[in-house]
Amino acid sequence: MSHKVAVASSDGKVVNRHFGHADKFLIFEVDEKTFCFLEVRETVPYCQNQSHGASSAALDALADCKAVLVSRIGPGAREELKSRGVESWVITDFIESALMQYVQRH
Repeated sequence: MSHKVAVASSDGKVVNRHFGHADKFLIFEVDEKTFCFLEVRETVPYCQNQSHGASSAALDALADCKAVLVSRIGPGAREELKSRGVESWVITDFIESALMQYVQRH
């Protein structure tokens, strides 16, 4: 069964954004063996001016995703995502490689 995975990337090549600083997410459709790019979702970063959880826009933007791949994430954001059924993966790698690792473990 396929599902959506969000990737925090500043350049579209590498998972290199902290969840709280990401102003956009690349959305991929993932199934048991493959993945394909769907869209870019722009959002207001979760952390603003040293305030964590200042915006729920990032959380809301990922409501239909099963997971998010990020370079870093704070415990508060991790718990907020988890409470919404979104798994967070901390991984710094090329997007293709990171998604392949995700696919292999699910």
